[in-house]
Amino acid sequence: MTIALVILLILPWLTPRADAAAQWQAGTAYKKGDIVTYQNKNYECIQAHTALTGWEPPNVPALWKDVGGGTGGENPTPAPDTIPPSVPTGLASTLITETSVQLIWNASTDNVAVTGYEVYRNGSLAASTSSASAVISGLTAGTTYAFTVKSKDAAGNLSAASSPLSVTTSTGSTNPGPAPTGSKWLIGYWHNFDNGSTNIRLRNVSPAYDIINVSFAEPVSHGSGTLAFTPYNSTVEQFKSDIAYLQSQGKKVLLSMGGANGTIELTDVTKRQQFEESLKSIISTYGFNGLDIDLEGSSLSLNAGDTDFRNPTTPKIVNFINGVKAVKAHFGADFILTAAPETAYVQGGYLSYGGPWGAYLPVIHALRNDLTLLHVQHYNSGSMVGLDGRSYSQGTADFHVAMAEMLLQGFHVGGSGGPFFSPLRPDQIAIGVPASQQAAGGGYTAPAELQKALNYLIKGVSYGGSYTLRQPAGYAAIKGIMTWSINWDAYTNNQFSNAHRPFLNGFSTQTTKEAVY
Repeated sequence: MTIALVILLILPWLTPRADAAAQWQAGTAYKKGDIVTYQNKNYECIQAHTALTGWEPPNVPALWKDVGGGTGGENPTPAPDTIPPSVPTGLASTLITETSVQLIWNASTDNVAVTGYEVYRNGSLAASTSSASAVISGLTAGTTYAFTVKSKDAAGNLSAASSPLSVTTSTGSTNPGPAPTGSKWLIGYWHNFDNGSTNIRLRNVSPAYDIINVSFAEPVSHGSGTLAFTPYNSTVEQFKSDIAYLQSQGKKVLLSMGGANGTIELTDVTKRQQFEESLKSIISTYGFNGLDIDLEGSSLSLNAGDTDFRNPTTPKIVNFINGVKAVKAHFGADFILTAAPETAYVQGGYLSYGGPWGAYLPVIHALRNDLTLLHVQHYNSGSMVGLDGRSYSQGTADFHVAMAEMLLQGFHVGGSGGPFFSPLRPDQIAIGVPASQQAAGGGYTAPAELQKALNYLIKGVSYGGSYTLRQPAGYAAIKGIMTWSINWDAYTNNQFSNAHRPFLNGFSTQTTKEAVY
C-alpha cells in the first residue's frame, strides 16, 4: 500500500465531521465560522453574536448559513433530549374582566428550543400557547383563580410550574352605589409618592373626605398610551383592601391620571386603544369608583387651525375624548368622572383660544353629560379676567367667585365674537384650592376667605367684594371644595379639613331644615 493511499484512507478520520457540531443553544456566544446543529441541519455562524431565544438559525439568516449535513435527529449523537426548559418567570395579569384574564410571562430557554407553554388554572390545564402570553376566558365574575405556567420543548420535556399568580375577576361594576349622598362634598388627592408632605396608608386618610383621588396613573414610558399604577407604600392586595375599606365607609375612591409629570399624549388611534385597555385593567384590578382627569403641560394643547372647541381637530384631543368616553361606557352609569384642569386651560380661553389657552374646553364640552365634577385648580395661576372684564388675583374670594361663575354662566371663547361655551350645572362645580401654603406655588386661601366666597356663590350672601354675581341669589347646588392634597392637609394636622368639613355640613343641615319647613 502506498503512502498516498494510506493518507486517503485515514483523512476522513482526521477531518472533523460537520454532523458532529454542537447543538445551537440560547445564551451561547458564537463567533464567525462556528458550526452548530439545529433541527437536523448544520449551520455556520456568519456574524458574531450571543444567541437569544427566537434567534434560532432558521429564523435569522443574517446570523446563520445553512451548510447541510446533520444527523437526522434532534441531537448530534442523536441521543434523546431529556433536559426540560427553564421555569417561566414574571407571571402577571395585564387585563382583567368579568369573564377573562390576560396573562403574560418571561420567555423560557432550553438546550434545544422552547416550543410552547401550558397554562394551568387551579391546577388544571386551561390553555396551550406558543407565545409567552395567553387569554383565559370562560371565568366567573368576582372569583379568585390561581394560575401557573410550564414551558415545554419538542421532545415533550415539561418544566416545573412557575410561581402561582392569584387573580380575582371583575364583578362587572367597580362602583358599589352612586356618588356620596351629602349635598356638599370635600374632595382630596392622595399621593402615591413621597414628596416630603406626609406618608399615609390610603385607609388612614381623614374621614372628612367624601371623594379620594389616588394620584397618579402615568404612562409606562414617554410617548406610550399605556398607563400604569403601582402602590408605593403597600402591596397590591393591601391597597385593594384599603380601597374596599374606604368604600365600606361610604367614600368613593377614584384613579387620577396625569399630574405634573405624567404627560399623556394620545396622538394616534393605537395610543388611544392602549389608553383605554390599560385604564380598564387598572380600574377593574383595584376596584376604583371612577376616573379623575388631571392632565397638565403638553398633554392637552391645540394645533394650529383648531379654532372651534365644539369640533376639535387636534388628534390628541379627539383621541382623548373618545378614549375617556369608551372607559366611562365600559363601567356604566355609576362610574364617577371628574376633572381638575388649570385656569389657563379653561377660563383662559375667554380671551384667547389656541395652544394651551382653552385647550380643556373641547374635552369639557364633549364630556359635559358624563362629568360628575369639574374642579378647576384655582391655584398656581396668574391673574385671570372674569366676566366683568376685570382681572383678579389667585388666593382671594373675588378670584374664586369670578372663576366659578364663568362656568356657571358660560362665556364666548376667544373673544366676544367667538363661539359660546354653554354653562355647566351648578352640581357639577367645585372649587379647587391648596390645603396649605406648602402644597402649591400660589393660590392658598385662608379658610375664612374661601368660606365667604362660597357663601356668596351658594347663598348669595355678599361680602362686599369687587366682583358682583350675575345671579344675585347664588347657585345653591354648587358641590363643594377640592384640595391638593390630603397629604398636605395631614402635614398641618388636618387644619384644612377640620375647618371646611363642618362648614360644608352646615349647608346640608340648612337644606334639611328648609325641606321640613
